[in-house]
Amino acid sequence: MYKIMLIDDDKETLQINKKYLESDHFQVFTYDNPLKAIKELSCIIPDCIVLDVMMPALDGFAACKKMRTITKAPIIFLTGLTSEEDKIKGLVLGGDDYLIKPYSLRELSVRIKVNIRRTIAYSKPDNMLSFPPLSINTITHEVMCNDEEIKLSNREYELLAILIDKPNELITFEEISNSLWGGYSSSDRQSIMVNMSRLRKKFSMYDGLENYIETVWSKGYIFKFRQR
Repeated sequence: MYKIMLIDDDKETLQINKKYLESDHFQVFTYDNPLKAIKELSCIIPDCIVLDVMMPALDGFAACKKMRTITKAPIIFLTGLTSEEDKIKGLVLGGDDYLIKPYSLRELSVRIKVNIRRTIAYSKPDNMLSFPPLSINTITHEVMCNDEEIKLSNREYELLAILIDKPNELITFEEISNSLWGGYSSSDRQSIMVNMSRLRKKFSMYDGLENYIETVWSKGYIFKFRQR
């Protein structure tokens, strides 16, 4: 479960955002004082920080600058400031994304996931992921079983990338749909099932990969991996 720090001097906004993100399977820590958040940053080690800009104790830009000396976690600014100059200032100081108020909670959640995935991908040496005998290049999207390439469609690769992000955890249809399309509807499930079936069929053709993707009936899928 990913850990998120929400920092905003508006306590009502904090609680609304916290409730929604927890329903989307995040572990959420809220702060109405950025100085306290900075003090606890090293203890919590968040996967993403959502930071309001206009705060009286310490504005978000100054807070971001201090946080960047402690963490490499992605920082998403929330603000009503819309000028290009303000956006550039936030990015130069170490921010990763900028969300203008008012915003939808669904978009906030999707942006958090996208920034976390991007950070994980770039933190891997040479952008290679290894689940022997499976290996994945996150830049070229090459998927190999030992020395043989597994030819995947773009959608099949996207599904695999979502599953390997959390090995041995159930990834629900809703989570997959949110990652792919930023929302969920019942019609998305059939598309996911068809493409996942194709992915599993391709895996079954390679020794050692037959049981890497497990279907959990009516719920979703698990990427099963045990270090050998």
